[in-house]
Parts: sequence; C-alpha cells; structure tokens
Amino acid sequence: MSKELNTHLLATMIKKKRGDQGLRAVAEEIEVSAPTLSRIEQGKVPDVDTFLKVCRWLGVPPETFALEAMPVTKRTAQESTRNIVLANLRADKELSKETINVLVDVIEMAYKFKPKK
Repeated sequence: MSKELNTHLLATMIKKKRGDQGLRAVAEEIEVSAPTLSRIEQGKVPDVDTFLKVCRWLGVPPETFALEAMPVTKRTAQESTRNIVLANLRADKELSKETINVLVDVIEMAYKFKPKK
C-alpha cells in the first residue's frame, strides 16, 4: 500500500509551533533555509533530510504525516485521527510539557480502552 505525505498537517503544525517567531529564526533553529521552510509552510513536499529535521523540531514521529493512498479503513481512520490529535497537542506552545504528557497519556488510554462495537 502506498503512502502520501499530509503536507497540510505538516504546514499547520509548523505554523502553529512557530507562532510569532520569525521564519528565519525558526529555519536556523531547524537547520534549514528560510525559503525551504517557507515552501513547506505553503504545502510543498520537503526532501527527506529536511522532513526528518522538521519532525525532530516538532517532536513528532514522521509517520504522523503519512496518509494511506488506498481507501481508509475504520482502523486506519481511527489511527489517523489519533495521530493528528497527538501531533497537534505536542506542537502546542501554550501548554507545559508536563500537561502535554498527561494529555497524551489520557488520549492513548482512551484509544486503548475504547468500547468494542
């Protein structure tokens, strides 16, 4: 099954984490060029090395941005929702690291112990 990159989620998370910080300052922190970061924020697909640097900066695993190219099953839809929620939570700059970790644990438990249908 082939995978596609969710560039919209990647761009959204970068913009959210970057907040009011300047593009150049963040690009420097990630160790990519400002034009490259700008292109990613516009939804363009980065090269693999840049993508991995951005994922490290965001603090999320690369598979967070993987989309199934085939029709989504119930299980992959739930996993995708879970990944998106967790990725956005981890990118949040307003919450403390401790609060984020607690919320991540709660979300993980909710998916682990969800009622059977």
